[in-house]
Amino acid sequence: METSVYNKMQRFADLTKLLISAGNISRAKKCIDYAEKLFTSGNNEIKNAISNVYVFSITSFMELHNCSVKNLLPGSLKSEYAKQVNACGH
Repeated sequence: METSVYNKMQRFADLTKLLISAGNISRAKKCIDYAEKLFTSGNNEIKNAISNVYVFSITSFMELHNCSVKNLLPGSLKSEYAKQVNACGH
């Protein structure tokens, strides 16, 4: 059975959240930076998966745990996060 890019992004988000909750911010930042690289170089499906699954998942988690979202997210992911926040009417 082939795993969808969305399922893979959820697993990647789960790993990133695990690293954040373990206090391993430097490794979590490497994951986030890798997601940024994928977002800027990937096709539309990958970009959608990163925006809708990865960014949404990790930023929801970070907000719940009072982590500073803006400090960890690089440019493109920060823009996607801002779009989500504004779309939700926060």
